[in-house]
Amino acid sequence: MKISTIMVCRNAEATIEGAIASFLAQDHADRELVLVDGASTDRTMEIVAGFGDPRILAESAPDAGIYDAMNKGLARMSGDAFGFLNADDRYHDATALSRIAHALETNDMATGHLNFVAAHDGSAPRRIWKASRHRPGAFRRGWMPAHPTTYARRAVYDRTGPFDPSYRNAGDYDWMLRALEIEHASLAVIDATLVDMAIGGASTAGLPAKLLNASELARARRRRLGTTGLDAAAILMPLRKLPQILAARGF
Repeated sequence: MKISTIMVCRNAEATIEGAIASFLAQDHADRELVLVDGASTDRTMEIVAGFGDPRILAESAPDAGIYDAMNKGLARMSGDAFGFLNADDRYHDATALSRIAHALETNDMATGHLNFVAAHDGSAPRRIWKASRHRPGAFRRGWMPAHPTTYARRAVYDRTGPFDPSYRNAGDYDWMLRALEIEHASLAVIDATLVDMAIGGASTAGLPAKLLNASELARARRRRLGTTGLDAAAILMPLRKLPQILAARGF
């Protein structure tokens, strides 16, 4: 099974080398990295070119936002399955993609555990997101999989369609909701940490970003599930973070 890892970036010279190196270190042989750069003005593309690896398919051009860039990556991929790796994140170890490929042999989608880290220096994670099984209606109850550790077969994309670029930072949530609740894709849970995610991304960088994210999550549920007002998910989603923080502290 060929896996397409899609990476979108702009001005990521400080982190992209480590992200790409973690992809190249994977022990799953059949893979490609589809890199979509939003017309960086720093050394990002110079660093990418420096790898000189034919498994890296890179393009650089202006885009209309992160989900427009992700859709460009989806249009270019040639894999049987796909997922996304942010330019400031890294695969947890060399077995991540092989674990994902194995799970996708018998499931439409697969997800695993995620570490939130302050830096990729081996220090303890700040939060640990433990993947859990999807049950119908789970999004109404505040459940969601971690997008950086969630991969899907190409057939799921064919049924679900592209990301909605009208979202600023919840388009991935909207897409996974559609795939699992509307298209009824099956989801395997991998009992392993797959990705180390740097804290401070588009949906976690400060209170304004978090408020925008919460607003967009609610909009996705209204559009796709018909929820109204302050639904249960709006209350339960923040509460789900507490066990993640406690797990990182050894509780």
